[in-house]
Amino acid sequence: MLYIKNKLFVFALLFLFLLSACNQETSSSAGEGYNPDKDTNTQFNQLALITNLTDNVISPAYQTFLTQAERQTQLVQDYCQAEKNILDQTGEQQAVLTAIDAAQVQWRNTMAAWQQAELMLLGPLLEQDGLLRNNIYSWPIQNSCAVDYDVLYFQTGEVNGKPYDITQRTPSRKGLGALDYLLFNQDLNHSCDASFAPTGWSNLTDQNKRVARCNFATEVASDIQNNAEMLVQQWLALDGYANKLKQAGTTGNEFNTEHDAVNRISDALFYLDSSTKDGKLATPLGIFANECGSTACPQTVESKYSQNSLANILNNLIGFEKLLTGNGGLGFTDYLLDVGDDSTATEMANNVTNTINAINQVDSSLANELTNNPEQIEQIHNNVKNITDQLKTDFITSLALELPATSAGDND
Repeated sequence: MLYIKNKLFVFALLFLFLLSACNQETSSSAGEGYNPDKDTNTQFNQLALITNLTDNVISPAYQTFLTQAERQTQLVQDYCQAEKNILDQTGEQQAVLTAIDAAQVQWRNTMAAWQQAELMLLGPLLEQDGLLRNNIYSWPIQNSCAVDYDVLYFQTGEVNGKPYDITQRTPSRKGLGALDYLLFNQDLNHSCDASFAPTGWSNLTDQNKRVARCNFATEVASDIQNNAEMLVQQWLALDGYANKLKQAGTTGNEFNTEHDAVNRISDALFYLDSSTKDGKLATPLGIFANECGSTACPQTVESKYSQNSLANILNNLIGFEKLLTGNGGLGFTDYLLDVGDDSTATEMANNVTNTINAINQVDSSLANELTNNPEQIEQIHNNVKNITDQLKTDFITSLALELPATSAGDND
């Protein structure tokens, strides 16, 4: 257990280093000329913007994630049943192959929905230091060795003499990151150092190992679904965060003005800066220090077992685009046009489209590209940086918005 704690501590230090590297300034700043007592002083209908983004962008993103999580639970259960049938000698290997393929496809669908929703970190996903978000997906703090331990803890039904309860387990042991490991990793050896091997794992047959892993995968999938349900419930409740946003400026509301609510929604866009650009691209590229030093490091990519890293980045951009443009309704680009900043509205929208197209042209995984064609990934990083540079300057200046403290500096 000491190994697990130490490894988690190292991951935490790396994450904190990443945040400090890309956010040297710790105080919030704002666009030039920003005054907290004023906004853009135009006739733009900010409440209509808030309502459209809340009802037609954010709420559907959360609900889509819940729908995909429900399907994921069922397909992981189906896969596990197929593995159990092999163990009981009542099934065929082809049924296992078909079931695991379906579960893997559904994981990708669920992750796609989540990666768009994660561009909309608001309300319930930020409360309690982001506990709900981390329970769903704890990246970049993940630990496959801790997952190996919990596979056995779940099998025995207890941890340190107490009944096993996944809701009480740390985020790095569960969530979508754990399913990436459990569904896509074909190596039946544990991932811990030899001196900290999970007790009893080596005594299991290969098929018993598969069943133990898939049993825990079923529990993890169910927990993800439960957390997705909690997210939707807390967001859409009568006194939920969606209504708080849409009632901005009313007596007793936490948002004193509609512009404050617009500012809070705009904060979500900066995930593309600190997490997508810096964590998912700059760090594996070696622009920021990583476990390889300051060189391209394929093993540090997100979703490394499924090799889903570029799809994650793509869906971050799709989520960003929906918030930026309003997804067919009123969006931030309309607000920019209203205040006379046509160039920022057009350039940001075009840059997002061009970056999405560039990712769609990559025909292998991010890890492979870092080894064989790093220049292509560097260009994608530069494309994303173009978007976030404009987000942190012209966008917030024109709309009189505050720059979140988490994006106050930029080293890359």
